Amino acid sequence: MEVNEVAAVKQKIHVKKGDMVMVITGKDAGKKGKVLEVFPKKGRVVIEKVNIVKRHTKPSQSMPQGGIFEKEAPIASSNVMLFCTECNKVTRVSMKVTEAGKVRVCKKCGVNLPDKK
Repeated sequence: MEVNEVAAVKQKIHVKKGDMVMVITGKDAGKKGKVLEVFPKKGRVVIEKVNIVKRHTKPSQSMPQGGIFEKEAPIASSNVMLFCTECNKVTRVSMKVTEAGKVRVCKKCGVNLPDKK
């Protein structure tokens, strides 16, 4: 009996690199940080100073010291919400079509969210 493998579905991520977000669930709930990386195929994001893990590294030519290093690990994008700096609240994102194109809008205060790229 064969098992069909399900292909990973690219998830629509509601945050972009450079956005300020707040973690809403999990061990780091309530922490705020900037999005450093987004992985749409995996549905995960890396946030500055959130979900810190320790990596044990062997000495190598590029890293002769080796040792234990702390770095940010990805967390599920569903566990974060965009943080609006205008109204200082976590918010959902809506899209508004203008003559300049699509812009992201804060659902709470209606302010256009800056494009970080």
